[in-house]
Amino acid sequence: MNRDQTYDVVVVGGGPSGATAATDLARAGRSVLLLDRDGRIKPCGGAIPPVLIEEYEIPDSLLCARVTSARMISPSGRKVDMPIEGGFVGMVDRDKFDEWLRRRAQSAGADRRIGTYDTTSRDADGTLVVHFHGKTDEGESVSQQVRTRLLIGADGANSSVARQHVPGADKVPFVYAYHEIVESPKNAQAADFDPARCDVYYQGLLSPDFYGWVFPHGSTTSVGTGTAHRGFSIRNATSKLRECAGLSDTDTVRREGAPIPLRPMKRWDNGRDVVLAGDAAGVVAPASGEGIYYAMTGGRLAAQAAEECLRTGDAAALGLARKKFMRAHGRVFWILGMMQKFWYKNDKRRERFVGICRDKDVQRLTWESYMHKRLVRKRPMAHVRIFFKDLAHLLGLVAP
Repeated sequence: MNRDQTYDVVVVGGGPSGATAATDLARAGRSVLLLDRDGRIKPCGGAIPPVLIEEYEIPDSLLCARVTSARMISPSGRKVDMPIEGGFVGMVDRDKFDEWLRRRAQSAGADRRIGTYDTTSRDADGTLVVHFHGKTDEGESVSQQVRTRLLIGADGANSSVARQHVPGADKVPFVYAYHEIVESPKNAQAADFDPARCDVYYQGLLSPDFYGWVFPHGSTTSVGTGTAHRGFSIRNATSKLRECAGLSDTDTVRREGAPIPLRPMKRWDNGRDVVLAGDAAGVVAPASGEGIYYAMTGGRLAAQAAEECLRTGDAAALGLARKKFMRAHGRVFWILGMMQKFWYKNDKRRERFVGICRDKDVQRLTWESYMHKRLVRKRPMAHVRIFFKDLAHLLGLVAP
């Protein structure tokens, strides 16, 4: 790689967000370098809604399962099933899914390089220089550098790009997530396992402030949990979860852990030539921890902002990525954040939360909002009914 080569955009991080940004910019005719570390797989339940499949043209071959219901399990062990009416949630394996996205970016014209981002500097003319460690054809790790007009940081939670360039990056709170990919049980009935159902455990034993999950991926299953409490052992909690789910004796394929941001950063750009996307910008939904759709949306918006900046020369255009994202999803994030703060506080409230999930209005509106990624406004009376039912639960006027 020519150290004096100048790209329009260097994208650091080849997950869903970075790969999407690289694809969109390459398709727009921009010269793009996609830089990604080798061999890392993010811990993730792997759920993607139909709107993502449609908007980002995801082929059926990447779906390892189609989920048609979710089961909520309360602290007392009560189970509430939430069927999806006339639809499904796609499940993907992140190792295959992310690699497919990176290959698509490469096919669109992006240069792809396996390497680890180090830092940036500036040439005498102020052009950004990206320094990284990459491997030669012989497999030797060497220090390399390229010039770029713009840099997109899509290098995940605790982003090095964010911490070096965007104020406030060191103040984002995190949930620490861990999961184990296990072989799906051959005797599903004995394990109370349904290959078309996601199980969600709202139990303080498994997480004091988040939840545990069992998400089917066809031949394998993701079993994990998360918490923002540093003293809580999520590895031990995952072992307990496997016991609860009847998956203790299944073979473990791999283990993964990583921090997941709890809220979007207040700023995503440096006002000059750097913009963030995905986990680096904090776009993971509170309460649910869902990140793939929001990561890809953030990547697309970062690409649009970068394209506008390159076209006009106006660095203020980089701020459009956050503005557009928050305009579309900020209210949902606020609602989910309030829900997590209140309902996940203790097992008494978790018990009532699972009780609310029995309500058919709650189920319909939850799935419609999740599947289409917008607040559902066409059922005003359903919202009114849910408000009063929630109020009754809050005041303890009804049984959990």
